[in-house]
Amino acid sequence: GLALARSVIARQQKRLRGKVRQVTIDLDPTDDPTHGQQEFTCFNAHYDTYCYLPLLGFVSFNDEPEQYLVTALLRPSNVTEKSPVVVGLLSRLVSLVRTAWPKATINLRLDGGFACPALLAYLDSVPRLEYVCGLAKNAVLERRAQPLLAQARKREKQGHKARVYGECRYQAQSWDRARRVVIKAEIVHNLAGEAKDNPRFVVTNKRQSPKFIYQKAYCSRGEIE
Repeated sequence: GLALARSVIARQQKRLRGKVRQVTIDLDPTDDPTHGQQEFTCFNAHYDTYCYLPLLGFVSFNDEPEQYLVTALLRPSNVTEKSPVVVGLLSRLVSLVRTAWPKATINLRLDGGFACPALLAYLDSVPRLEYVCGLAKNAVLERRAQPLLAQARKREKQGHKARVYGECRYQAQSWDRARRVVIKAEIVHNLAGEAKDNPRFVVTNKRQSPKFIYQKAYCSRGEIE
């Protein structure tokens, strides 16, 4: 894995010739179905199969759409993204990227499975690293979203798009500090046409507007995935 990362980074250094102002890192798990009695294979309910769950890391540069596989870690499918292994892998990758492009800003995009105290504490400790990470719903966050959902319902009745963006400061009991959380308050409809609240949450240290962060930073991660 380390040889792969070094090889990819060296190749990109040669290609870009130092013209790098931003390096984007994406981490994502994927399923690798297994058959027979393979070691460490487990049943994963999300993928509905026996599989491994490799963790893949990709880098992209500036505004280029191309991604480059830079690291891959084979794991059993009963692990979670909140494992300390993720922090170790990411810290090594960030160190390699920082050494190669010391003046570039590092932009990290993660889905909600990665949000945990150890990872967030690490991310806040790295200079010039901006991150956007999905955050699971809970009762406190859903209460914070209620005023925005009320605005979205009002817009829906007026014929406008039923989606409102906002933010709040939030600190989970296990966190060491309060952090900025971007809220997307959306009204969706099921197949019967019934309206349903659909709030979404993202924790970030970026400074742009909530709408920009959600649509441009976070949703672009999902499109690439």
